[in-house]
Amino acid sequence: MSLHTPVLLNESIDYLVTKKNGIYFDGTAGFGGHSEKILEKINSNGKLIATDKDPKAFEYCKEKFSKDKRFSIYRTSFTDIDSISKIEFIDGFDGILADLGVSSFQLDSVEAGFTFREDATLDLRMDIEKGITASDLLNKFSQEEITKILFEYGEEKNARTITQKIINFRTIEKFSRTSQLKKIIEQITPQRFHTKTLSRVFQALRIFVNNELEELKIFLDKSVTLLKPGSRLVVLSYHSLEDRIVKEKIRYESLDCICPPGTPICICKKEQRLKKITKALVPNELEININRRARSAKMRVAERV
Repeated sequence: MSLHTPVLLNESIDYLVTKKNGIYFDGTAGFGGHSEKILEKINSNGKLIATDKDPKAFEYCKEKFSKDKRFSIYRTSFTDIDSISKIEFIDGFDGILADLGVSSFQLDSVEAGFTFREDATLDLRMDIEKGITASDLLNKFSQEEITKILFEYGEEKNARTITQKIINFRTIEKFSRTSQLKKIIEQITPQRFHTKTLSRVFQALRIFVNNELEELKIFLDKSVTLLKPGSRLVVLSYHSLEDRIVKEKIRYESLDCICPPGTPICICKKEQRLKKITKALVPNELEININRRARSAKMRVAERV
């Protein structure tokens, strides 16, 4: 089983690393694909700080880069970038990277519980020591709350029908396994839509359980503040909800005024903090053929002004 194949690896690092002796942050270290490439590009005076919530990814990277004094990793969310910068006595970063995708290891590993292709504990937490599980959510949340989660985070048009089936099921048997959820969805979904519907439902539950969208917003806010002038923010996203947040943040931070049209003089005191470096980049056909999970990826790059 492959641990993970980084998407847009060369492109992301080429945009990110602009100074050989710079200080960089990899907010989603995973199994070290991007981190390894960053360490190859920086010199002996450079430094890389990384975070990951997943205990297996954390331990893997800690061991993998244990002999490289330029590398430090923290088992926490990338939202703690500001606290970590203080611990490391860093005033600002020369580049910040986030690859928002779930790793191939997590998707393929039954033990990790992220796949619906094999029966597993219905958990979906990145950090198994924090928060509620997906099974807790399905067993305890109201019909209205579950419908909202599936519709907003999974963009699932049949959210109400699926939720009704969930409510009916849990009156007889509590959710604990991925196979239970998979079975009831397949019962009410045409066979040709099984995989897409299951993907949307599991995505919605995973996003909610891990508070992914709110954490992304917090991370982006802190990142803009911690970037040095001329330094880059590089973010890879894999679905429209994430990409929209990244796109809108870059757009907003690229403005130098948000006063209503027709205002004679600027009174908003808004300052431009970012400029877009390139339009959204996507993998080419060769990369997609090699790694099918790359097909939904989008990379956005902005520079601190």
